[in-house]
Amino acid sequence: MNIERIISMVLRRVMGRAINRGVDAGIDMAARRKRGGQGEADTPEAQMTPEERQRAKAAKQAARRARKAARLTRRMR
Repeated sequence: MNIERIISMVLRRVMGRAINRGVDAGIDMAARRKRGGQGEADTPEAQMTPEERQRAKAAKQAARRARKAARLTRRMR
């Protein structure tokens, strides 16, 4: 096995992980998943109408399903 193949194998693994992290970060941003220990009064949820809360909950569930699907497709490769 030559050095080019070894380098390409390692690079493929590193790039795959980087891309997966980027996809996960994009999904998290789309769902506006809260990170860190922010206070309850500072959350946008406290300022939402009931319809907006319902839409936000649906978006979070869709993002959760998308992350699960992404994990499954990564395992299948």
